[in-house]
Amino acid sequence: MLPTTKASPATPNSLLPAQRSGPDRPAASPAVPPATPSGSRAPWRSLRHRSMRWWSLANLVSNVGAWMQLTVQNLLVLQLTGSAAVTGLSLALQVAPGLLLGLVGGAAVDRWPRKLTATVCQAVLAVIAFATAALVAFGALSVPALMVLAVLTGLVATVEGPACALLGNDLVPPEDVPSAISVGSVVHSVGRLAGTASAGVVVALFGMASAYVVNGVSFVLVAAVIPFLRPAAGAVTADAPQPTAAAQGVRDGIAFFCSRRRLVALACLTGLGSVLGRNYGLTLAALVSGALHGGAEEFGVIATVLAVGGTAGAVLAGRLRNPSVRLVAVVTAAGGVLQCFAALSPTVLFLALLVVPMAVLESLSDTAVSTILQTDPPAHLRGRVLGAWRSVSTVWGLAGPLVLGGSIQALGARGALLSGGLVVGGAVGGAAAARRRSAGPVTAAAAEGRVAVAEERIAVAA
Repeated sequence: MLPTTKASPATPNSLLPAQRSGPDRPAASPAVPPATPSGSRAPWRSLRHRSMRWWSLANLVSNVGAWMQLTVQNLLVLQLTGSAAVTGLSLALQVAPGLLLGLVGGAAVDRWPRKLTATVCQAVLAVIAFATAALVAFGALSVPALMVLAVLTGLVATVEGPACALLGNDLVPPEDVPSAISVGSVVHSVGRLAGTASAGVVVALFGMASAYVVNGVSFVLVAAVIPFLRPAAGAVTADAPQPTAAAQGVRDGIAFFCSRRRLVALACLTGLGSVLGRNYGLTLAALVSGALHGGAEEFGVIATVLAVGGTAGAVLAGRLRNPSVRLVAVVTAAGGVLQCFAALSPTVLFLALLVVPMAVLESLSDTAVSTILQTDPPAHLRGRVLGAWRSVSTVWGLAGPLVLGGSIQALGARGALLSGGLVVGGAVGGAAAARRRSAGPVTAAAAEGRVAVAEERIAVAA
């Protein structure tokens, strides 16, 4: 059983939503004076809001606890069962609720008060963590109990994920949502490093149950902070009265998601990249240990570089204000090209140099996708949109390792990386070319309009 995704202003998650305009976009929210300097692109601008600072601090502690638990989780399951298959089953049982009930969880988030929902979810997850710690400490954790706890954690996470993600967005105005997501990514990376590093020391001193205790305390901390958080001026929240015609059913979320071409395009782009690449823990491990004849030490270097590059990419992504699907497409294609070069790496050092921009692009893509998902839908539909995304992303989350594993088995690590990168880059490039052809020649009026928009953006940037 893995710890649930921690509360963060970023999950797709963190994936999270309408300050855009156009024929295929919802009307913009009323203009409200921003709390930060107009046009600011500082990566940390979201931290100017007091509630966001408290939220980020609580999530830092929460992520440390999550990664401490995750560090000892698989070892505990293997010690308990002696079976890698059972370990995989426990992971699948925790993921399965997101696949089957993601839409239901998103609808619940749209229906219930967000702060109360997030607080209750954190409290329930704390109870699960403390219960697991007690079972481990007294040697009473059996395989059936392990499976039940895994399912319970997955069920709570279907509601907790979108609730906490959208709650984090309420703490900043719409133009600062990319910064909030970026800060969440940095918090996640720092928490991962700190949690992994401290897990060995804490477990050596107090035993494996201590990791679950720390994780449970971190949930309690987040639950204690939530009631004191206040929405930022201009934030678009779902707690305000919604149009009576807006039903709270699951079908509305599915219909909205499928009717929005930009959301469907995001799903295609992200799914393609996730299935044929981005599972770097698998593909790069196979490349380092196989074709490059490295060991655990060499892969440790690659993993560290990935973490550093991901953190740098999250900081860079914080400068985004209004990311587009086109940006995601460009970043996805560029990631596919870099993946091809990585497949041809002659040494571990050369691979490490390529891994940095690969990780940066991955963070940029994740932040852009999260921002669009969490700012595009109207406030009363955002939970269901995130629920729909959780369901579809679970599909490629499960399919990716299977496809890549089979590809590595058939083509080798180099062949799997190279073929995957070519397919990703070629598919995105081909789709872009087809879209340009179908659009036809640009009229003079359209060209003038684009020039005007470009001039306006330049003026704002200046």
